[in-house]
Amino acid sequence: MNKTLLQKLSSWTILLTMLVIILGAYTRLTDAGLGCPDWPGCYGFIKVPMTESRIAQAEMAFPERPLEPFKAWNEMIHRYFAGTLGLMIAAIFFISWFGKLKVPRLLPTMLAALVIFQAALGMWTVTLSLLPIVVMAHLMGGFTLLCLLGLYWLQLRPQLLQGMEPQLQKLKPLAVLTTVVVALQIALGGWTAANYAALACLELPVCEPGWASRLALGEAFSLHLGYDDYEFGVMSQDARQTIHAFHRIGAGITLLITGLFSVLLWRRAKMTLMKKLALALAAILLLQFVLGVLNVVLHLPLLNAVAHNFVGANLLLCMVLILYQFRHRTRAQEN
Repeated sequence: MNKTLLQKLSSWTILLTMLVIILGAYTRLTDAGLGCPDWPGCYGFIKVPMTESRIAQAEMAFPERPLEPFKAWNEMIHRYFAGTLGLMIAAIFFISWFGKLKVPRLLPTMLAALVIFQAALGMWTVTLSLLPIVVMAHLMGGFTLLCLLGLYWLQLRPQLLQGMEPQLQKLKPLAVLTTVVVALQIALGGWTAANYAALACLELPVCEPGWASRLALGEAFSLHLGYDDYEFGVMSQDARQTIHAFHRIGAGITLLITGLFSVLLWRRAKMTLMKKLALALAAILLLQFVLGVLNVVLHLPLLNAVAHNFVGANLLLCMVLILYQFRHRTRAQEN
């Protein structure tokens, strides 16, 4: 296999990862995370049982959770695509190590390890009945997978990393801060979703009147271990409002910091790629903010909520790619 084919494989793997992220969000938002109460199959089968005899067998094995075909298919389709993604990442790993090509090997190794851990998180999501910390970690793992694949895609095209302007290095601390803020805001969004707090506040800009007097920080950010089932959440309404309010406040902070960074990057960059990344970052940020507002105003419409999740992943990807450009330039200068 030549390097061109590996480049194409990395591109298709990124696209598949994006699709898996979308399917994961759709599965979660349709309350299908336990559509199949076992793992990796569904009620003991490799696909959703459809015949009367298999349905009866499935419900006998899991009497506490009657089969809901729509939810079960949502969950299994997500698993099928995630499994295919795992195979594609395995192919990247083996080609990078044994394909006799002079290509980076660290990231393929990290990708292989992460996708195995993601599979474990997917299993624990089911076996631990949607334990919020596991659900949030699974979401963050998927986003991290996308970012690592983006970096690997860039490493396979080193010509794109040439010509970083030295004056942009002054923006590196702000780039690091922006990346951390975006990652923390995404994690907070994952915590909001995992605890079914997305509709806990239905008024703008933060929450219903008196929200500050009802903060329940201890409960809102507790792991709440020990429950048999976390579907539809175990927290009080005050705790859910607390999580949601913090996510709203975090959104404002993210908008200000990321917006400032994108403007400064665009104004100071002369290289075409960095200007494009700055514009892309600003556009993705604005879209994400609008989708967040629409989630509140329209009471979390399904497609809008899925898009909010997907655009968040791309916001983080864009920041990671920008940050890698800074790191590459610094190393080049040191050499």
